[in-house]
Amino acid sequence: MDMLTEKEKMLQGKIYDANGDSDLIKERKYAKNLCFAFNQLPPDEAGKSHDILKSLLGKTGSFFEILPTFNCDYGYNIELGENFFSNHNLIILDCAKVTFGDNVFVAPNCAFYTAGHPIDATERNKGLEYAYPITVGNNVWIGGNVCVMPGVTIGDNTVIGVGSVVTKDIPSNVIAAGNPCRVIKSI
Repeated sequence: MDMLTEKEKMLQGKIYDANGDSDLIKERKYAKNLCFAFNQLPPDEAGKSHDILKSLLGKTGSFFEILPTFNCDYGYNIELGENFFSNHNLIILDCAKVTFGDNVFVAPNCAFYTAGHPIDATERNKGLEYAYPITVGNNVWIGGNVCVMPGVTIGDNTVIGVGSVVTKDIPSNVIAAGNPCRVIKSI
């Protein structure tokens, strides 16, 4: 019987140990160093920032822009579609895949959390966690201070209102807002 590595468990949505695995720790340090370099660049060195992000992220379109500050866990699990824009203070905990479609606009202070921890305190106190992917469709606008939780899919042509906490899937062609986020109306 083959034993899975902690990284394989992470990528398969199983409970894994992120804090005791030297390979995952090394990968996070690599991503943190690239995020640090990106966040410290002067504004007139946009070309260098683009190069740093291209080396960090798993996939990008030919046009994308992320304004500093930006932080992520691994980087390689993040895929940006064409014409992606994020304003300041984007956080992506990409222990699982985070996929953004084309023409996605993200306002300031947004966070996408694929990582979660067990409800059981004994398991949680061992430092164990899980990660479920997040998918954001095409033509999506995400308002400021939005948190998107593990396993959520946001459909195409959808607007997520300011301050929302998205805990469940949101369909296409709607305006949704609130805590928890819910559909307000169809568009």
